[in-house]
Amino acid sequence: MLNGVNREVPMEIEGLGVLRPYQSLVKNGQAKNIERLKDRQMNPSKNKIVGSIEKAIESAGLKDGMTISFHHHFRNGDYIVNMVMDVIAKMGFKDLVLAPSSLTDIHAPLIRHIKNGVVRRIETSGLRGELATEISNGLMDVPVVINSHGGRARAIASGELPIDVAFLGAPSSDSYGNANGYSGQNSAPSACGSLGYALVDAQHAKKVVLITDNLVPYPNTPFSISESQVDYIVVVDSIGDPTKIGSGATRYTKNPKELMIAQTAADVIEASGYFTDGFSMQMGSGGASLATTRFLREKMIAANIKCSFALGGITGHIAAMHEEGLINRILDVQGFDLTAVESLKKNRFHHQIDAEFYASPDNAGCAAHQLDVVVLSALEIDLDFNVNVITGSDGVIRGASGGHSDTAAGASCAIIVAPLIRGRIPSILDRVNTIVTPGHIVDVLVTDQGIAVNPLRKDIEQNLKTAGIPVVSIDELKAKAERIVGKPDLIQWEDKIVGVVKYRDGSVIDVIRQVKK
Repeated sequence: MLNGVNREVPMEIEGLGVLRPYQSLVKNGQAKNIERLKDRQMNPSKNKIVGSIEKAIESAGLKDGMTISFHHHFRNGDYIVNMVMDVIAKMGFKDLVLAPSSLTDIHAPLIRHIKNGVVRRIETSGLRGELATEISNGLMDVPVVINSHGGRARAIASGELPIDVAFLGAPSSDSYGNANGYSGQNSAPSACGSLGYALVDAQHAKKVVLITDNLVPYPNTPFSISESQVDYIVVVDSIGDPTKIGSGATRYTKNPKELMIAQTAADVIEASGYFTDGFSMQMGSGGASLATTRFLREKMIAANIKCSFALGGITGHIAAMHEEGLINRILDVQGFDLTAVESLKKNRFHHQIDAEFYASPDNAGCAAHQLDVVVLSALEIDLDFNVNVITGSDGVIRGASGGHSDTAAGASCAIIVAPLIRGRIPSILDRVNTIVTPGHIVDVLVTDQGIAVNPLRKDIEQNLKTAGIPVVSIDELKAKAERIVGKPDLIQWEDKIVGVVKYRDGSVIDVIRQVKK
């Protein structure tokens, strides 16, 4: 038969089956499609940009009860969540499910939106500050759900946590939605580095609203989020303060106790059996965890050992070691400081990854499962090596699950660092207040007053002893702490559950109850 350009083509070929002849768009009444394509080429201003957040919300079709998401790469410098939620509240929406990758001190204004019924439920990785305190005291009717970073990515990708509209801050974007976290053809005033947590939302959300303060000419390359994933773009004055990325849990420590713990953690890594040429590592958030890198660098140089890759939240120390040639590759899900942000921009083998590739247990290529060593902080650890990083000694939410359980499960050697005593409270308890990471995937505890190895890891214990590193039982460390400060009173709880903590596979590992006043 004749096709749309008057060529004789067969309707079927043996081995290929039925064929579909080309038909002219004009003949099929699709001339408007051609006009639309030509209009885009000749009038670049006619694109995905809408005039306001309100217009983007209307265009995205937001309705009461839907689920919306945000990312937390600006950490305590984030402007997007409060900016968008104020508009949503003004427009009269109710009963929304808020599913950001994490929340922090700056998001205290959400309290008002919860009280007014705008937000019905929250699903996130962490809570801090006034918002966390209010939720701990029973603010919400429905408990907040705490996911690990890998667990959140797994839930979104599997459809267990469907996102209706994702509002994603982009430090650099063109008018069609090609976006990255550090620059375009000009510098990005709100550069935050990797957009690893936002990438999952961009891929799976039903509608994606990109919010930027740095519009650049098309095409914006390299891009993290592609135009095929973006529905609407809003240009605002500022999306965040990047100087506040490196604060709180990602600060650089000068605390002598934390530095001593970091030095000891580096000694443990050296003697663990995993400190060999081509090993891989991640340093979690927290002063002692991040500081371990400094001391490990000296050992790597002395032994002429290179790290194959560093994973996770990336600091300037990791970036510097990469530039020195001590770390071959960086797999970056989140920048922890501005030096790391700059490194992602300029270093070819400093590579951005999304949260699903980083830590999802359902991802066959999960990078966390390739780790040799991870160093992680803890608020509490108990005699079974269960770790709490979400609730304080008073039972109030003040932290995040983050990638803690993801990397502890994936790494061959998971090292927990914590002071033996924090304030006047022992860090080792009979039973932690809230289990985030189960003890069977934790291998070593390093404190300022001793090292304990999980009885399941006799191999590591023997390696440390052979290296002349003293090891004691966790029971001995607990007894030592109690001799110094005594045994803390047990927290008294209400019956009301204010939080549900999920393990990385989506199963419930613990609940958080309201503290009695």
